Amino acid sequence: MILHILRRAEWDEALRRGYYRPPSLEAEGFIHCSTVAQTLDTANIFFRGQTDLILLHIDERTLTSPFKFESPAAADDARPRARFPHIYGPLNLDAVVDVVEFPCDADGSFQMPAALRALPPG
Repeated sequence: MILHILRRAEWDEALRRGYYRPPSLEAEGFIHCSTVAQTLDTANIFFRGQTDLILLHIDERTLTSPFKFESPAAADDARPRARFPHIYGPLNLDAVVDVVEFPCDADGSFQMPAALRALPPG
């Protein structure tokens, strides 16, 4: 299982369209995702203080677009040896097995939502 962070409005738009195609797909050629173990670092580095976020819990076995683990997309990422899941095409909505609210704490940091704490770190 992999996770993807996005705004609630972006997910609502995907539900209206029938697929999810974020700007990163056009700009970088893929959709950024994280393993469970990588999600908090990703959130605290790139989304700190942002509100109205959700986490998509994705079953990569049911993706219709190509998927692979790769080095970080950002050259200045503090995790250069990590391998991140990237989806190379639109996300088919039936690959999303859960949608979980992802609020930040008062200081802008994130904690793993209780609904996802039991997932294997992947």
